Amino acid sequence: MLDSHFFSFSDGILCCESVALDELARQFGTPLFVTSRQSLVSQYRSFEEAFASLPHFTCYSVKANFNLAVIRTLAEEGCGCDVNSGGELYRALTAGVPANKIIMAGVGKSEAEIKYGLTSGVMMIKAESISELKAINSVAEHLGKVAQVGVRINPNVTAETHPYITTGDSKEKFGIDEAGLGEVFELFKTLPNLELHGLDMHIGSQIFDPEYYVAATQKLLEVLESARHLGFDIKWLDLGGGFPVTYDPQKPAPPITKFAEKLIPMLQDKGVTVIFEPGRFIAANASVIVTKILYRKKNQIGKEFFIVDAGMTELIRPALYQSHHEVLSVKQHDRSVVADVVGPICESSDFFARHRTIDDAPEGELLAVLSSGAYGAVMSSNYNGRLRPAEVMVDGDEVTLTRRRETYEQLVQNEL
Repeated sequence: MLDSHFFSFSDGILCCESVALDELARQFGTPLFVTSRQSLVSQYRSFEEAFASLPHFTCYSVKANFNLAVIRTLAEEGCGCDVNSGGELYRALTAGVPANKIIMAGVGKSEAEIKYGLTSGVMMIKAESISELKAINSVAEHLGKVAQVGVRINPNVTAETHPYITTGDSKEKFGIDEAGLGEVFELFKTLPNLELHGLDMHIGSQIFDPEYYVAATQKLLEVLESARHLGFDIKWLDLGGGFPVTYDPQKPAPPITKFAEKLIPMLQDKGVTVIFEPGRFIAANASVIVTKILYRKKNQIGKEFFIVDAGMTELIRPALYQSHHEVLSVKQHDRSVVADVVGPICESSDFFARHRTIDDAPEGELLAVLSSGAYGAVMSSNYNGRLRPAEVMVDGDEVTLTRRRETYEQLVQNEL
């Protein structure tokens, strides 16, 4: 999707805020991730405005885009962070996020990661199994600490989204089923180094219908009442993330206010601070990938291909999730063609668009793959010996290099 507020055409050239993308490509090369700082801030503020009447705390989900400049931008707005590993915790702390604004999640945290979270002083560690609760207690006991813990509950709500990003169904690996909560609550009586202060859920990603949140939140509120009845001081109710964004203009996402209108009346008088964990919602449409057209070809059946210098190593979502990303020519043209936009990787799944109408741009010109800010660079790889691209952030007419392009030497630096 083209965010016209922050990515728009000026004199026939696609720009990020006040900077032309072709100028950035000349300066930093391609492929190149370009992020609008103002887009990140605008999305975060729109989320905060929607839920302003609800006692809440927003923790940006670092897994969506863990560039230090992105995390730092949101931290400067007062946002906390949700991290899923020791590495993401390290990134959040390095970006200047106070530890007491960080919640630590993850279905398979190691003892070393639990120790890192506790010694750093994170706000809460979320547990997803009985075995993990025992592990957190053991680490906390060894450190002489009492861990602030949340329990992730699987509400068994199957949302209508891609099966790979459905996380609230009992068939998946996440959380503790409702049926097992009695055993969990009993266990806390025997684990002196844990304090249960949070209840958590996450039903998936790209959830377009607010009613799925309503159904899952109702289940979480029932658990809240049970926990309080047993004497637990529940301070935080974590609804996770998954709020949708528009990738395909033909399938626009509902505004965040539609979700707020449903959830605020359910939660505002429950005596808890509601935690949200938006990631994609904030980052997805804040970035594009700028890529050069290396070659154009037409096969014997008349099918046309734009072969570009970015691929599934930079943005795996089309291959992994069959997801839609708009692709625009950086320089506008009067004519268009129907073609596949494909990368250089030796996989048939290496594509950005199939049978798409696109400007009739020649070899050597640039394309922009939109909505690349979430689950793009973070899921990049060195497959085929590829170098991870540079990343820049634009703020008005100011440009900052936020990640250098990798070198061949870095590909082998850890090998013996």
